[in-house]
Amino acid sequence: MATTGATAPDPAADGQDGSPAPGVRHETFAVELHLDAPPSAVFEAFADPSVRRRWFKLPGRDATYDHHFSVGGGETASSVFPVPGAAPERLAYTSRYLDITPASRIVYAYTSVVDDIPRWSSLVTVELHPDSGGTHLRWTEQAAFLAASAVPEHDLPHLRGATRLRLNGLTVALRS
Repeated sequence: MATTGATAPDPAADGQDGSPAPGVRHETFAVELHLDAPPSAVFEAFADPSVRRRWFKLPGRDATYDHHFSVGGGETASSVFPVPGAAPERLAYTSRYLDITPASRIVYAYTSVVDDIPRWSSLVTVELHPDSGGTHLRWTEQAAFLAASAVPEHDLPHLRGATRLRLNGLTVALRS
C-alpha cells in the first residue's frame, strides 16, 4: 500500500468519537425545595407569563421577553447588564420545551449568550411531587459550558446560585 504522506484525521480531535469537543465542560447539579403550594399552582407559575415574569428575570435593564409554554414552544429573553468599570454586557436566553406533563414535569433545553457568544447550554428537568400540603420541586440541570469565562471554576457555582435565586423568586411569586 502506497502512502502519500498524509495522515489519517484523528476522530478524537473534533469530538467525532463521542468525546466532548475540546474546551467544552459538562456539569450536572440538582436543587430541591419544598413549596407551600400544590403542584398545579407551581406548574401554573411556569406556564402563566404574568406569574412567570414575577420570578423569571434576566438581570439588567431594557429586558424583553417572549414566552410560549407548549412542547416545541419556548422563551426568548434579552437584557443589558451594567458592569462597573467596563462596557455593559448584552445578555440573551433562548429555550425550547421538550416535554410538559401538567402539574408533574417540565423538560426544556436553553442557551445563555453573553455579548453574542453562547456561554452555556443546558438540559433542565423540573419535577413536581405532592408533599405534605405543598410541592417537592426537584430541578436537575445538565450544563455544557461552551466558552471559557474569566474564571472557569466560578461557572458552575454561578449557575447553581442563579438557579437558587430564581427559585427563591418562585417561592415569593407563589405567595402573592
